[in-house]
Parts: sequence; C-alpha cells; structure tokens
Amino acid sequence: MKKILRLQSALLKEIDKYEKLVPERSHFIDWERVHISSCAKLCYIIAERRGIDPVIAAAAGSCHDYGRIITGKQEGHAEAGYIPVQDFLRGTGLFEEEEIRQIALAVKNHSRKGEIGTPLEEVVKDADVLDFYQYGYDVARKEQQDRLERLLGRKVPGLKFSEV
Repeated sequence: MKKILRLQSALLKEIDKYEKLVPERSHFIDWERVHISSCAKLCYIIAERRGIDPVIAAAAGSCHDYGRIITGKQEGHAEAGYIPVQDFLRGTGLFEEEEIRQIALAVKNHSRKGEIGTPLEEVVKDADVLDFYQYGYDVARKEQQDRLERLLGRKVPGLKFSEV
C-alpha cells in the first residue's frame, strides 16, 4: 500500500499544479482529489475479488482521470491522458514498464463503459461508476447506468442521466 500512497501523493501535487495552470474545468478540482483516493480503494477491493493485482488496479484507479486533471475537460479526457500518464508514472519511479503500459491502457479505455476490455480496464470502469454512485452523482450515459445496475444486481430507482 505504500506504493499507492506515494503515487497518490504525487498525483495530488499534479492536481495542485494543474489547478493553477487550468482554472476552467468540467469538474470541480476537489472532486479530483476525492475521486483518486476513493477509486483506488474500490479498485483494490474489486481486483482482490477478481484475482487481479490489487496494487496495479489501485494505481489505475488513482490515475484513470489524469487526462481531466491536466486538461480540465471531461470530453475526450480518457484518450488525452494516455500518453501523459505514462510520462507521469515513469517519473514516479514506482512501476515497471509493463505495469505502466497496463495502467495507461486502462486510463485510455475507462470511458468506454459499454465495451468489454482487459480485466484491469473492467475493474477501473466498475470502480468509476460505483464511486459516482456512492457520492450521489447521477450518471451521464446509458452504458454507465447499465454497468452500475449490473454491479448492484438491481435497478436503481430515480437514477437519471446528467452531466457532472
């Protein structure tokens, strides 16, 4: 877990840096601070249950919105984070090149909630929708709602689509 704490510390510094560089944002900056931590925790738990490396999963959960952190934009943020997150992860010195590749792929594909990806990507997608749900946010797209309802094993009364 120390690796995840070190990674999140580095991510918080990135958020602080980009908060000053990119003041106009689709999501308020404090959400990014909360979301990196809670997604990491959810990814860790889900990954353990599914037999996936929980540390790599928690790292992917922490970093999955890196594109939004650096651009401030929701639209296209997953793809926008793909290359920059690799540079960021290399700079931390915490991960091997193959681990960086896996995490970056999860970052790139996490917004494709209606598609099935690698087991790591699926952990990140599931944690992402669960995190929105646990904080009371509505989901923006039908495929997010479908994923959430599949995870919960039930329809979610009053769940509606809206941009966050």
